[in-house]
Amino acid sequence: MQKQIIITGFLLLSLIFPLKVLAKDYDNIYVFGDSLSDTGNVFNATNGIVPPSPTYYDGRFSNGPIWVDYLASDLGLTLNLKNNFAFGGATTGTENIGLSSLPGLQQQVNSFVSANKTADPNALYIIWAGANDYLSYFFNGDPNPSNTVENLSAALTSLAADGARDIMVVNLPDLGKLPFANFDSQRSNLFNTFSSTHNSILNTTLKSLSQELSPDINIIELDVNSLFDRIIANPEEFGFTNVTNSCISKDLSVVPIDVPTQQQVLCNPEEFLFWDEIHPTTTTHKLIGELAFSTLEPVSVPEPSAGLGMLAYSVLGAVSLLKRKTPN
Repeated sequence: MQKQIIITGFLLLSLIFPLKVLAKDYDNIYVFGDSLSDTGNVFNATNGIVPPSPTYYDGRFSNGPIWVDYLASDLGLTLNLKNNFAFGGATTGTENIGLSSLPGLQQQVNSFVSANKTADPNALYIIWAGANDYLSYFFNGDPNPSNTVENLSAALTSLAADGARDIMVVNLPDLGKLPFANFDSQRSNLFNTFSSTHNSILNTTLKSLSQELSPDINIIELDVNSLFDRIIANPEEFGFTNVTNSCISKDLSVVPIDVPTQQQVLCNPEEFLFWDEIHPTTTTHKLIGELAFSTLEPVSVPEPSAGLGMLAYSVLGAVSLLKRKTPN
């Protein structure tokens, strides 16, 4: 009888204190990848030359904050640039198609593991790479999606072995719809195949890793591909008027990295999906950040209502009184 009374009391409390869904409380964010997540590493490595300011914003390959900036803000964190290992031009392997002296994904992860013998289990780890493996088609022949995903798997496994517990892996948007490719149907179809094959293999691989790795390792797949498809199919829903062209001219695309010229920006970037031929606008990055925040595994916590505070005390008091009067 006493057990039933206690359960009843908690059920009443759950009605009084509705559940509020929050993302997990992370200590830090660690980022590995390419220019889509680089918050200033290439900029610092080239002494502020690439990407050029003010056409690009504060070392980002966009016209404003990028998705990890927005995600950190949503999580109530200050993004520590020392925890961002992403470099523009990085492939998933050891090469960088922007500048050969800069690291690929494997060096980024190895650098982190070498410096952190035990990874913070309360941090969020992010891996987003692969686009440059396929862009390298123009320089190094045919890329292999299986090899690319294998590299991503190796990076994830290394982080997990080092102690990382929450690891977000991002798939690729349809590269065939990027401005650098969509002007030519043959090129567009080629890169559509690259990205769709990549995403299919990645999805299968992440599911396998979820079964193979320790149960306390949480692999979070971020489906950016579906987000871009939705935006391109219904741009007005997101406030865009142009999802085909880049906001600024294509000579500022920085793959491979060179020293692009400055130019006057005459477009309205809030209406464009893409800033240059490859990189999204900050408006798009904000949508990616919001998607990432909503994708993180929610944690439900009671959210008290001030107006029901006295009722809560009454319920607790009643349960306590019944416990004393009811025999075991």
